[in-house]
Amino acid sequence: MLAALYVEIRKLNRSLALLLAIAAPTLIGIFTFFNMLRGRAPMPWDMWLSGASAIWAFFMLPMSVTALTALVAHMEHGPKAWDHLRALPRPRWTIYAAKAICVLGLVALMSVLNLAVSVGAVILAGEVKSVVAASGDLSVTAQLVTVGKIWLAGLLLVAIQFWIALRFSSFVPALAVGIGGTFFSVVATTARAGVFFPWQMPINMLATEAWRVQTALGLGAGLGVVALLLAVAHLSAREVR
Repeated sequence: MLAALYVEIRKLNRSLALLLAIAAPTLIGIFTFFNMLRGRAPMPWDMWLSGASAIWAFFMLPMSVTALTALVAHMEHGPKAWDHLRALPRPRWTIYAAKAICVLGLVALMSVLNLAVSVGAVILAGEVKSVVAASGDLSVTAQLVTVGKIWLAGLLLVAIQFWIALRFSSFVPALAVGIGGTFFSVVATTARAGVFFPWQMPINMLATEAWRVQTALGLGAGLGVVALLLAVAHLSAREVR
C-alpha cells in the first residue's frame, strides 16, 4: 500500500495537480484582497475569513474536486495504462485506495491553503489601506476547525466524483456531474432540503442552525467514507474496457 501511495504521489508531482491546488485558493485570496480595498471601514477578521470559507465550500471546492478527480483519472485513462497497473503483483484495491488518499490529501491541503492565503490577503489589504484593516482578534484554531468540518462534509462529494471519474474512460461524465451538481447547488441555495444534497453539505458547515451543521456533517462524512470504500471495491473488481 505504501509503495502504491508513493507512486501516486510521484505521478501527481509530474502533473498539473499541484498547480490546481495552488491556483484555486489563490483566486479566493485575490478576490478577498480587492474586495477589502473597496471598503471604507474596518470589518472583523471572522467576517472576512468566513466569507473566504463560504466561497471555497460553496463553489471552488466542488469545481476543484471535479477537476482534480478528472485529472487523476486521466493519468491512467489517457495512456490506457490500467491493464499494466492491474497486472502488477499487488492487490488491485491498493491502486484505487492510493489514488483516493491522494485526492483527499490534496483537497485537505487546498482547504488549509485557502485559509492561509485568505489571512495573508486580509493582512496585505490592511497594510495597503489601513482604514480597512481587519478588527478584532484572529482565532486560527476556530478557523481550522471550520476548515476541517468543511473537508469532512465534502467527503461524499469527493467520493461521487472520484467514483465516476475512474469508472468512465471519458472525462465528460465526471465533468457533467460536477458542473451539474454545482449548478443545482447555486440555484437552490436556500432550499431546506439542500442539507441532504452532497454539493451543499460543505457550505452547511457555516449555517447558523445547529441541526443543519450536524446533519450535513454526519451525512457527508459518514456516507462519504462508505461511498469511498464501495468505490474502491467496485473499481477493483470490474474489468477495465
